[in-house]
Amino acid sequence: VRFRSCDGNKKIHFGSSEPEDFRVGEDGVVYAERSFQLSAEPTEFVVSAQDKETQQEWQMRVKLTPEPAFTGASEKDQRKIEEIIFPWQQYKHSSPLKRQKRDWVIPPINLPENSKGPFPQELVRIRSDRDKSLSLRYSVTGPGADQPPTGIFIINPISGQLSVTKPLDREQIASFHLRAHAVDVNGNQVENPIDIVINVIDMNDNRPEFLHQVWNGTVPEGSKPGTYVMTVTAIDADDPNAQNGMLRYRILSQAPSSPSPNMFTINNETGDIITVAAGLDREKVQQYTLIIQATDMEGNPTYGLSNTATAVIAVTDVNDNPPEFTAMTFYGEVPENRVDVIVANLTVTDKDQPHTPAWNAMYRMTGGDPTGRFTILTDPNSNDGLVTVVKPIDFETNRMFVLTVAAENQVPLAKGIQHPPQSTATVSITVIDVNESPYFVPNPKLVRQEEGLMAGSMLTTFTAQDPDRYMQQTSLRYSKLSDPANWLKIDPVNGQITTTAVLDRESIYVQNNMYNATFLASDNGIPPMSGTGTLQIYLLDINDNAPQVHPKEATTCETLQPNAINITAVDPDIDPNAGPFAFELPDTPASIKRNWTIVRISGDHAQLSLRIRFLEAGIYDVPIVITDSGNPHASSTSLLKVKVCQCDLNGDCTDVDRIVGAGLGTGAIIAILLCIIILLILVLMFVVWMKRRDKERQAKQLLIDPEDDVRDNILKYDEEGGGEEDQDYDLSQLQQPDTLEPDAIKPVGIRRLDERPIHAEPQYPVRSAAPHPGDIGDFINE
Repeated sequence: VRFRSCDGNKKIHFGSSEPEDFRVGEDGVVYAERSFQLSAEPTEFVVSAQDKETQQEWQMRVKLTPEPAFTGASEKDQRKIEEIIFPWQQYKHSSPLKRQKRDWVIPPINLPENSKGPFPQELVRIRSDRDKSLSLRYSVTGPGADQPPTGIFIINPISGQLSVTKPLDREQIASFHLRAHAVDVNGNQVENPIDIVINVIDMNDNRPEFLHQVWNGTVPEGSKPGTYVMTVTAIDADDPNAQNGMLRYRILSQAPSSPSPNMFTINNETGDIITVAAGLDREKVQQYTLIIQATDMEGNPTYGLSNTATAVIAVTDVNDNPPEFTAMTFYGEVPENRVDVIVANLTVTDKDQPHTPAWNAMYRMTGGDPTGRFTILTDPNSNDGLVTVVKPIDFETNRMFVLTVAAENQVPLAKGIQHPPQSTATVSITVIDVNESPYFVPNPKLVRQEEGLMAGSMLTTFTAQDPDRYMQQTSLRYSKLSDPANWLKIDPVNGQITTTAVLDRESIYVQNNMYNATFLASDNGIPPMSGTGTLQIYLLDINDNAPQVHPKEATTCETLQPNAINITAVDPDIDPNAGPFAFELPDTPASIKRNWTIVRISGDHAQLSLRIRFLEAGIYDVPIVITDSGNPHASSTSLLKVKVCQCDLNGDCTDVDRIVGAGLGTGAIIAILLCIIILLILVLMFVVWMKRRDKERQAKQLLIDPEDDVRDNILKYDEEGGGEEDQDYDLSQLQQPDTLEPDAIKPVGIRRLDERPIHAEPQYPVRSAAPHPGDIGDFINE
């Protein structure tokens, strides 16, 4: 054991926890104090290092393990084991230093894989020539010793015997690189480390393995001998540079064996499969299956290991069979003027593989259609040719077509194959006459006409033609189909168009000066057919509209500043019958020019302003005469309703009532009046309803005579008594109420709410006729 201090000057004393068994010298060497037998389990004890000056102590645990025993080897066998001597060099403490010898090159150690032992198996002895004077310890490092995979190689630290502990596998690790060390008992390096290379010798312990168990390849039919087909590959885990890993290929069998049992061969080294015989025909044999064998030991059947795989070779199709028509002539018919109609189906046969470029047919017309009215499409499923009409055919021009058609494949025929006569056919197509629609000439027809043409005027003649020259039909009939403004009519026989109203360019039905009307021409064929034509009337503008002022209402201030009103002249006509416009005020009434002035600021705009300093607030109608630039001129007098109001410094009206009045148009005022009238009617109806309700309620209340109602007959005289005449009471009326005037004779309208009702009353017991003035008289007197 060694102790290293930080300053390197400490004087250390070593001690042992078991001094009766182990002793540690001053140089750190551990000695056994007595002879004893170590157990299989490691023996542990503690070594202490104590500073002699400070008495500070450090401890370290030591684990002692027995060395493995080397059995079964005699002294004679040990002498046969090769020794590896460390190269000599001057020892460290020798002085002066001398140049050391060049390091020896140690030859590699060859060790066969899969050795059966026994293990550990001794390989070589490593020693130093200084073991005679020093007690040395040997060790090895590197992968396989103290690095993963550990424990494969071990060394006896005393004798330097290097051994292997288990069988090796070259396919896992082909070689090991170890380094041997020699140190003294203090751990000081005595010799420079030496490198030891251990090569694992390969044994034939692995069979060849194909990369795929089934290999797929293709070869075109009709291929010449020597044509490359495919390559199969096998690998061997053994050394490829030795016979153990050198493979050879051969073909064991071929199925089917026609037309020859040896149609293919294989390169025994590369695995390339090629053809060796002619006669590959897909129409006869479509696929070959080969059994391939790979053997190591360069194909030695006695010592080599073998494995097999399957090669499936598909014979691909080539275009060695041209398409042939099933008939020399095909027939079809088509109605005239029909397009995208299939008129004939062309059928062919091809012995090549279906739905391949060598089988797919393409059709082309070699004659009979100079104008390109037909095309031939291919049905992808049946490979038939579909003769289709792509341009309308006129029966009056062509009644029959005879086409010449050729069939080819998408790819050219194989070399040496020619197209037979059966690859060409004739197609006869008959055109069927049908009743065609009449057509207007020209369509559309453009007519230029000034607007203002009066009703009943002849405008133009718009006629149609019937293309059916071979059908017996009467003349065409004309009718109107579309006339948005209802301005026109057409003669049903001769197609003469006349006006039924004045033509107006400013109509909403005229767009960009153009008016469109559509007419219909019909025949009496079977079935009846008709055609449409469009008449376009380009209307030329005349000066038939006078300009008007816009807007119709404006607001200005009472004072001179600010009081400008901007107005615009609007004319439905177009140039030159529109602007620039002339603006002026009429001479009458005289107050117009006295109060107002107008100035034109551009061709379409003018400015109206006050001429006087102050004009009383109110609503004024200002006539303005506007004249356009047409020839002759057209002018009109437009009334501009100007609302004059009081304004603040910003020119805004401050007279609320007048602003409201000025801001309300005629429609708004009418709406307000209608709302007021409706509100009054509702109030009146409510009052009438309340009166009727009061009358109905009065009819249901108790009725009394108004003359007997003291609530309405009490008068205030401002005196304590009414005099003696007020004390004369007729108590008989109170005592005999049944002698009173019947209530039925009183009109309903004068009854009170507390009067008795008119209807029959229940009979109460008749009071006694004897007067009892006491109670009532006292009441009245009181």
